[in-house]
Amino acid sequence: QVQFVASGGGLVQAGGSLRLACAASGSTSRIDVIGWYRQPPGKRRTLIAMITLGGSTNYTDSVKGRFTVARDNAKDTVYLLMNSLKPEDTGVYYCRVPLGAWGQGTQVTVSS
Repeated sequence: QVQFVASGGGLVQAGGSLRLACAASGSTSRIDVIGWYRQPPGKRRTLIAMITLGGSTNYTDSVKGRFTVARDNAKDTVYLLMNSLKPEDTGVYYCRVPLGAWGQGTQVTVSS
């Protein structure tokens, strides 16, 4: 089963931008849906964005208009471009296929 290793996190000021990447352990060319998840400190992990094989995307309301998800199947990588970051975007970010195993996340910290 494909797992992902997320990277690109860091410390950024509110209003700033980051681009996260999730590298897959195998080919993503036949994976229909890939999701980005966020786990804020002390809270549960939730789905915030998803992309299908055909490129359709969906976002939770809190990130809609600020985050953009994309995928490059030639590189087996999924991206999350985050703009206008807010302190409430702080958390560990992960990628996963539906019902798949969790891989390594990346920490994003947004300072006010």
